[in-house]
Amino acid sequence: MSDAEHPVDPSARASAVHAQTPNAAAGEPTAEHAQTPNAAANAAASAPTDDRDAPWLARTVEALLFLSTDPLSLGELADATQAAEEAVRIALAALAEDYAPGRRGLRLRELGGGWTLASDPAAEDSARRLFSRERISRLSPAQAETLAIIAYLQPISRPEITRIRGVNADSAAATLLDRGLIEEAGHSQFGAVLYRTGTQFLKVFGLSALQELPDIARWDPTPAEEAELRERLLRAGEARAGDGP
Repeated sequence: MSDAEHPVDPSARASAVHAQTPNAAAGEPTAEHAQTPNAAANAAASAPTDDRDAPWLARTVEALLFLSTDPLSLGELADATQAAEEAVRIALAALAEDYAPGRRGLRLRELGGGWTLASDPAAEDSARRLFSRERISRLSPAQAETLAIIAYLQPISRPEITRIRGVNADSAAATLLDRGLIEEAGHSQFGAVLYRTGTQFLKVFGLSALQELPDIARWDPTPAEEAELRERLLRAGEARAGDGP
């Protein structure tokens, strides 16, 4: 009798096919699902070694390298992230690919038995020009007082600053002008040069606008500060009296 007269049970047909496949019977993958050695190795390398999220770990390792001034070893990174060293190694490999030459302005480098982030050598000339510029040194008390007066009363002239301070402000104002902390802002009705703070002033003091200056009305001086101010005002008054006829 033909197959058409005796239909075959689908489950029986599947069993027969399975029985004719030795690899499948032995629990091995069939040719259709077999992996090449390279593919299997890649899959094993990309598999997570613990329950940490791989992208999270790479970002955290990157942040730690950025914050540290010294190279960090594999063990130090593993301790800090509470991850397995193999997982950290995989995260470093991912970062090395992200920071491959020509991709970013930074490089991932292995130095002294640890890992660190370094600038790309291509940026060396630009960095040299940037950091060779003269840095702004600490302001003297006279310069700080003059700058504070200009910041709160701008635009203001040198004679007005001198009257407020009680001493000549020419030298302090000239230094502030040379450093770019103040700039000329026209002339007063008497012909004196007026000064105001410049963009460099905002940068140095971390301000986005002059409105962020502390409210001077809220300043509550200590008794010692009040005594010092009183003494300075007295000296300034005596100096002005001595200059009179």
